[in-house]
Amino acid sequence: MMKVYPSIIHEEDGGYWIEFPDLEGCHTQGDTMEELMTMAQEALGLYLVSLVERNMKIPVPSDIKKVEACGCPTTYVTTDIDKYRRDTRAVKKMLSIPAWLAKEAEDRNISLSKVLQDALKEQLNLA
Repeated sequence: MMKVYPSIIHEEDGGYWIEFPDLEGCHTQGDTMEELMTMAQEALGLYLVSLVERNMKIPVPSDIKKVEACGCPTTYVTTDIDKYRRDTRAVKKMLSIPAWLAKEAEDRNISLSKVLQDALKEQLNLA
């Protein structure tokens, strides 16, 4: 599940640090801009996964135009929070569907596993 949040970039002592105004305590740093952005994606992903795993609501991202940055640059950071979930191993589950529906899906090369995953994410408001 992809998420995008506005961030504020700070330059300090030859390096950089980034904060997410919508996510209290979510920040990270890097020596280069490339390292900073890699670390920002990870920090954002881990922060959001921790909210999901604790059954807390994920805050709605602010409009970047309304972020008060005190002259510092702002940018969006994107992350795939599924990448940071703790237990991502696949498990087999038995399910029953009508034979005609299974045949139709097979004929159209539709992955039942993907359809089920997508439907569960939507049903659980994780999409």
